[in-house]
Amino acid sequence: MKITLEHLTKTFQSRHNKKELVTAVNDFDIELPDGKLIGLLGPSGCGKSTALSLICGLEKPTSGRVLFGEDDVTDMPPERRGVGLVFQNYALYPHLTVVQNIMFPLQNLKGADKLNKQEIYDRAVQTAKLVQIDTLLERKPSELSGGQQQRVAIARALVKAPRVLLLDEPLSNLDARLRLQTREEIRRIQRETGVTTVFVTHDQEEAMSICDMMIVMEKGCIRQVGKPQDIYDDPNSLFVAKFLGTPAINVFDGRVENGGLFIGNGRVLDVPNLKDGAVTVGIRPEGFVPDQDGGFAAELIRFEVMGRDTSVLISHPACTSPSLRAIIGAEDAAKVLSGGARFSLKPNKTFIFDAESGERIRF
Repeated sequence: MKITLEHLTKTFQSRHNKKELVTAVNDFDIELPDGKLIGLLGPSGCGKSTALSLICGLEKPTSGRVLFGEDDVTDMPPERRGVGLVFQNYALYPHLTVVQNIMFPLQNLKGADKLNKQEIYDRAVQTAKLVQIDTLLERKPSELSGGQQQRVAIARALVKAPRVLLLDEPLSNLDARLRLQTREEIRRIQRETGVTTVFVTHDQEEAMSICDMMIVMEKGCIRQVGKPQDIYDDPNSLFVAKFLGTPAINVFDGRVENGGLFIGNGRVLDVPNLKDGAVTVGIRPEGFVPDQDGGFAAELIRFEVMGRDTSVLISHPACTSPSLRAIIGAEDAAKVLSGGARFSLKPNKTFIFDAESGERIRF
């Protein structure tokens, strides 16, 4: 099911000043493709969950429209939209068994959609098999792990065969290993069902690992849309570049002078088409190449060996943080020492931004 958001805006009255309005979602105008897993990514308070609430109908927009396919559902109540919603805290009924929790949405169906008891049970079992909890049907939620409870919540959302599945930070309450396992399960389930899924998270690693399409948000606005790897490789602003990537991108005060990009006193790249002036430079950790003749000279702090790769902790007076990281192959560590911590830069991993607006300057 394709989802179209047409100039969708939601404002709230400020708690601190009744005359002031706070814009949680600002002029969302985007089409979410059918059958894809779409990630809404951004820092806390950027409007991700509000956007999800507008899609499912828990909130009404101040202006704009929500369409499922060609159907305008803007004023339609949530129960008639055909959405499945999974919350961060699972929201399972503690007195019901796993199978009873999954069956619950089907027991409220009416009219032509109404099912008999056997049909309800069979569909619940079938959905439990899909999320691989069919051996836990008679357990109560208190007898399940966090990951198992999350699978029950996903099964309960899927059992109605929704047109759209909405996941609101579903992995936040899980430990690191369970998060990894569960996000892989979400990807598998989405591919098997083909249901259009919107996944809200503030964790960029989660979004990049499983999403077909990613929407990066800031202060209620869409900052960039695209495939996760494309956004990582080609950010359109300093905000997006800093938000994506682990370790984070290294940021420097730089300048363009006589066709060259300078960081400190070192000319690190040729940029013949750019005008002179102050700029902000972002370099991905994997963008450093040990080179004793390179233009980027830094002070070595220490090495952190990570098996296949080595993280080089260095410092530079033009860096906006006290230290920065370069990720190099383990076999190149000796080159850093012999070369006095000098590097050349990979142009495709080096980004230039306007020093005031933070917008990308392409070279």
